[in-house]
Amino acid sequence: MTTRTLAVVSAGLATPSSSRLLADRLATATVAALRERGDDATVEVVDLRAHARDLADNLVTGFANGSLRAAVDTVVGADGLIAVTPVFSASYSGLFKTFFDVLDPESLTGTPVLLGATAGTARHSLVLEHAMRPLFAYLRAIPAPTGVFAASEDWAGADGVDSGLAGRIDRAAGELADLVAGGRAGGHRQRRPADPFAEVPSFEELLRGT
Repeated sequence: MTTRTLAVVSAGLATPSSSRLLADRLATATVAALRERGDDATVEVVDLRAHARDLADNLVTGFANGSLRAAVDTVVGADGLIAVTPVFSASYSGLFKTFFDVLDPESLTGTPVLLGATAGTARHSLVLEHAMRPLFAYLRAIPAPTGVFAASEDWAGADGVDSGLAGRIDRAAGELADLVAGGRAGGHRQRRPADPFAEVPSFEELLRGT
């Protein structure tokens, strides 16, 4: 049995947080799905609320302190990532974006990611597709086909979760488990082909004729 590592990033600000609640549900379902596939899993949670000041310092200094560095190492070293944000101004939160801004742009290449978002109304559900999926495509991660959005009414079921949300969680968790279980060989992340545009000169270099 192979033990996989799952990193969970939650950008919820409140305590308790619906984003953290969704992240925990997704993690539990993914662990169960991995076990069905013959793998074990460990889960490490990065609660961005605890790193808000550290992230601001990193933006202006270019350096992560020990606590933030440990959080970054947890995320970039994981076999799979669950990333959940509340919706602010029709997109992911600034705290969520700041965390992924301070990562090395290549650090998540080939990493399977399950996308999740929470908001007060289902009218924000497309944030998964118009904001989150392009972000992780830029980072060259591999988002699971199903993202999970939870509005306030989705937490009204008999066990604290609506049956529709429960079904989406199970489907997305199964997809992430498939990606994680098949995404590494011998403990090495499968990398995508080299970016053909990585060495393109900057506009300033072109103007200088270099």
